[in-house]
Amino acid sequence: MRELSLHILDIVTNAIEAEATRVIIDIRESQQEDDLRIRIRDNGRGMPEEMVRQVSDPFVTTRTTRPVGMGISLTKQATLMSKGTFDLKSTLGKGTELCMRFRLNCLNRVPLGDMAETVINLIIGTPDLHLCYQHRTDKGRFCFDSYWVLGRMAENDWSLYQTIAPAKEFLQDKIKTIESLG
Repeated sequence: MRELSLHILDIVTNAIEAEATRVIIDIRESQQEDDLRIRIRDNGRGMPEEMVRQVSDPFVTTRTTRPVGMGISLTKQATLMSKGTFDLKSTLGKGTELCMRFRLNCLNRVPLGDMAETVINLIIGTPDLHLCYQHRTDKGRFCFDSYWVLGRMAENDWSLYQTIAPAKEFLQDKIKTIESLG
């Protein structure tokens, strides 16, 4: 995948398929520390220990629609190519947490990409999902909660689609304000 935001989209889609109702995406970028950290936590059904050990193998998947699962293996490869780390923890019945760390200035690091688009697509695709997106850089930080979108809909008697454009604009402005380095 060309952008980390697409890896994030894939990982959150996996969480949704694992019946998560809440997902937290936490991104921390620091030019001073040459560090990009992405943490994704969900409250889905979790995975048994054996699956956690095997999940980064592209030929291991729980899906019945195809015999391979490339998402996690490609994500792990992207972290390792940028001199980073990949840590996946999961507890049955409680959820999963994936922590990725990248060297920010590594030539092999995939760019972060369009996080505003990724967050908006997740909200459109799964409006019942409680999605929290937190982003911090050396210049500032912000938090976006999908419940804000639902509140705006109720306040203005808007449909989801009438609310999406202002939400996307808000995200884009906030990311620009903190000067995302991704």
